[in-house]
Amino acid sequence: METLIYDPTATLRAAHGLAAGDVARLAPELEKARAEVLGDLDLLRGDVTIPAAKQPLDAAFLDLPDRLLAEYEANRAESELGKILAAANQLADQVDRVVLLGIGGSYMGARALFDACCHPYHNELSRAERGGRPRLYFDGNNVDNDATSGLRELLSGANFDDLDQRWAIAVISKSGGTLETALSLRTFLTTLRKASGLGEPELGRYVLPVTGASGRLFDLAKALGCADIFRVPDGVGGRFSVLSAVGLLPAAILGLNVVELLRGAAAMNRRFRESAPGDNPVLDYVAICHLMEKQRAASTRVLSVWGSRLEALGLWYDQLLAESLGKEERGALPLTVVNTRDLHSRGQQHQEGPRDKLITNLIVDQVRCDRVTIESSPLDQDQLNALAGKTTPEVMVAAIAGTNQAYAEDGRPTADLHLPKSDEASLGQFFQMMMLATVVEGRLIGINPYGQPGVEAYKRHMGTHLRGGSA
Repeated sequence: METLIYDPTATLRAAHGLAAGDVARLAPELEKARAEVLGDLDLLRGDVTIPAAKQPLDAAFLDLPDRLLAEYEANRAESELGKILAAANQLADQVDRVVLLGIGGSYMGARALFDACCHPYHNELSRAERGGRPRLYFDGNNVDNDATSGLRELLSGANFDDLDQRWAIAVISKSGGTLETALSLRTFLTTLRKASGLGEPELGRYVLPVTGASGRLFDLAKALGCADIFRVPDGVGGRFSVLSAVGLLPAAILGLNVVELLRGAAAMNRRFRESAPGDNPVLDYVAICHLMEKQRAASTRVLSVWGSRLEALGLWYDQLLAESLGKEERGALPLTVVNTRDLHSRGQQHQEGPRDKLITNLIVDQVRCDRVTIESSPLDQDQLNALAGKTTPEVMVAAIAGTNQAYAEDGRPTADLHLPKSDEASLGQFFQMMMLATVVEGRLIGINPYGQPGVEAYKRHMGTHLRGGSA
């Protein structure tokens, strides 16, 4: 497996960056934070009362990839991963479209996998070109009347006797009580019932839920007669759940290699546990981010993704960082930008605006699709003949180098994070690295990285307003 590489060299050299000695001096604190994070998992697994200061403690994501792989290798058919694959393959054989309903951590990881690992125009390809896998649409992640109405209109006239028109719902919600997803599920269940002409329990064959062991969605799934109900694992918070059924089921429906996804994450776990600071991407990333915020007031962390297909991956990280560390009037502000697109919008501010940013470039070293080559033309008014023979990946490499050089000349610190490919193994490494880094930093600065109490306030007030009361 090709490994992810984190290179903070430019940050250490920049005029407004850090000194190597600063990072080295932080090593004992990083080691202590790592030990606490690993101890959290032992505490969660132990038969002891979890101290109030540690609650909530959603540390079960740490060894989730290793546990799922071990179960799968021991008994494929009976393992959770084996059952996810079987249900996903069965659904893919039955339908040509799947509507994925979920919000926040129940949606963003799946969207990141879809964008990064599938063909950029997956939904526009024929079924054969998609390898027999369904088109995938997303809803339930916002209160957006026109988006929901438009998708409902697209699906409402489906002829369920025709495989190319048949569709299903995959819904992800631990409780089933999140209004955005529940509202969308009610809407599309009604549409599905009318389009298919089915009632319970036959209707349940076209609904695949991922939820908790109890709750509103669990009860509804039972009433619908759903053949398979997958679990959101105990001790795994929503934004840490991408490598559970929450992300694995949508990935498997798309035909992605979920085993390689988990192997990538397990490989990152080994590096995190075994490697010392300086050779540990998790600890090194935390060190640079923490010191830049502490010493240089770099309270905005820009994840500069080089390629449109990585934007959802950046948005997944935005939620992870914001909900985990944005507490007690503290926590860095995450910001995803897509380059080279956003060099023509936010780039000016990053180059000459306030010095409150650390820019991390997320770079994929190998493209997935055929390379586009600049061809010579008899019409050279655009003066591109001088670049004839160059490919768009070569243009991207030059853009990254040129941007880093411009930032360095003005003392704007950058670091590079290289994914070998835009594939499952690389994404598994990235997901696990960022989840580990986030909880390590939380322990380092004394903030519980689990739970999101601030999110609950808007839900409570929204419910009050809908019922006609006052907030």
